Amino acid sequence: MTTAATPSSRAARPQGLPRAGDATGSGRSGIAPLKDNHYALLQVVLFWAGAIMLPLGIVVIILGWYGAANTPYQWDQMSYVVSGGMLGLGLTFVGGFLYFGAWLARIAADGRESSKRLADTLLVLAEVTATTARSDEQGHDVGAIPVVAGGGTTMHRRDCALIAHREDLSPVGEDNAHLATCRVCRPTARH
Repeated sequence: MTTAATPSSRAARPQGLPRAGDATGSGRSGIAPLKDNHYALLQVVLFWAGAIMLPLGIVVIILGWYGAANTPYQWDQMSYVVSGGMLGLGLTFVGGFLYFGAWLARIAADGRESSKRLADTLLVLAEVTATTARSDEQGHDVGAIPVVAGGGTTMHRRDCALIAHREDLSPVGEDNAHLATCRVCRPTARH
């Protein structure tokens, strides 16, 4: 269900800026979206918080030193040491830890990505191996070969669950018009 844009909704959006998903703007800004990726968002937030706090702490320490160095009174110097030195040291340490946390979050995200790729590769490898194991010399899927159990009148796939326990299976030849097809496995006769 779509609704038409009302004049009030058009007025709320500045002129010249397309809505997300418009054909003119296509909603692309060149920045990778962080939707449903909380770990990447955490890494970006930690990185920028650390990148701002670490140099800010160094600047506060330098300002505290400059203030303490340019006043002759000891009681005035103590305020610069406490406000500039201790606050700057705290900002520097917190910024460093946040920066380190961003690095750890990046390592964890890379580990998750590697594990996912490895699992996907193993699934593909297992599928290829299983397909190869079910193929005969000509490359035909052995499970797809139509067979008849004993002297029956129903044609099954070789891997049909109804005949899996049977050992008296024979392949269906060209003359298979009189055979009914199994409703479970629905085989197709090869010509």
